[in-house]
Amino acid sequence: MSANRAASWAYAEQFIAEGPTMEAARERGQALGAVPVGVATGAALRMLAATGAAKAVVEIGTGAGVSGLWLLAGMPSDGVLTTIDVDADHQRAAKEAFAEAGIAHQRTRVILGRALDVLARMTDAAYDLAFVDGDKDEYPAYVREATRLLRPGGVLALDNMFWHDQVADPTARDERTRTLRDLGKALREDDAFASALLPVGDGLLVAVKR
Repeated sequence: MSANRAASWAYAEQFIAEGPTMEAARERGQALGAVPVGVATGAALRMLAATGAAKAVVEIGTGAGVSGLWLLAGMPSDGVLTTIDVDADHQRAAKEAFAEAGIAHQRTRVILGRALDVLARMTDAAYDLAFVDGDKDEYPAYVREATRLLRPGGVLALDNMFWHDQVADPTARDERTRTLRDLGKALREDDAFASALLPVGDGLLVAVKR
């Protein structure tokens, strides 16, 4: 990467600034070991939610609420975010972040549990956007569930699809990297989706359900 390209990348990553509420949520996430999405990734999620006027969003991997705040910022005022996490501490931090941001309690459904168990109970074609940022080894299963949950025209977004620059490295053959690499290729070739891999953060794969 040239020096100018690296500078442009850094400029894009810093193009949007976070407010104090988001920064506080980010700090809580880092303290808990729940690595939050980067600012550029969050801004992209906000844009996706706003572009589709997403009223029903499901998030796999609540963390400390950083990505949830970005999604809610792009959703209509009556939109509802359903967010799932297996860690109660993460969800307590997320609820604190939502409260600090002045998000009305009826706009969030914070569900504690294993994502695949929760997703199996959710309604087909009822969601406008699904954001995946949970257990990387379960990404293929999350995508299968999200495909069922999304309406036609709904958006699927997957974080960490560069996986620390391992996915693009053909010599990286560990199981997790191969899982994410193969999933990206499968979505790229799936006629049920129109896909793009956005070079923000650790790679955000976005696919629109046809």
